[in-house]
Amino acid sequence: MRHKSYACSFGCSVEAAIEAIGGKWKGVILFHLMDGTKRFNELRRLMPSVTQRMLTKQLRELERDGIVHRHVYAEVPPRVEYRLTAFGETLEPILKELEAWGSQYLNKLAALRSEKE
Repeated sequence: MRHKSYACSFGCSVEAAIEAIGGKWKGVILFHLMDGTKRFNELRRLMPSVTQRMLTKQLRELERDGIVHRHVYAEVPPRVEYRLTAFGETLEPILKELEAWGSQYLNKLAALRSEKE
């Protein structure tokens, strides 16, 4: 079955969705924020492979797109927390499905690799 072609500024709705949450770290950030509000350094600890610069960039893009809310507390040193917006929370079922699919995918890869050995 062929998909209908939808015109929009991104080309299609799937492209728009992937633009919003795609990339190496956005999905992981969103997955961790599903558990609740996190401080910047908490996210860094949960994702040790991401650089501070990249984490900041990805969070800013998610904030710009209305998916993540950033709250800065007027303290010294400053405390910054991130949480999903109401719109961002609509991604939870999608992220849970991606997690389930990723689990199946990892199992399939492991099975394929063991067959080759």
